[in-house]
Amino acid sequence: MSDDLKDILSNLNKDIEQDKLLEYLNKNLPHAAQHEFEKQMNDDEFMNDAVEGLEQLENKKNIPAYIQQLNAGLKKQLETKKKRKEKRKLPPQYWTWFTIILLLILVVVAWVIIRQLIWRT
Repeated sequence: MSDDLKDILSNLNKDIEQDKLLEYLNKNLPHAAQHEFEKQMNDDEFMNDAVEGLEQLENKKNIPAYIQQLNAGLKKQLETKKKRKEKRKLPPQYWTWFTIILLLILVVVAWVIIRQLIWRT
């Protein structure tokens, strides 16, 4: 199975392999492995719901295509969101910081000069 097809299933229980899930859906698992898989499904409600949803699909051969479509749509959505976030980001304000520091230095220098003039009199 290609890595692209595993992306969408990566949030399932880490004890369950994606290959095993697809084999279960296609009824290619040996009886003992199928029984063990069903036992794990009973322990994990999310996985049980996911398998039930995938079992409702009429054509199980198209599951990899559905997975690929979901991954492509998810990537596109995330890229769009990332681009919007980058647009909202403010550019570095180097001149603003330089101006603030320069003004602070001028204020301190002016204070020192005024202070010395007052002490002389």
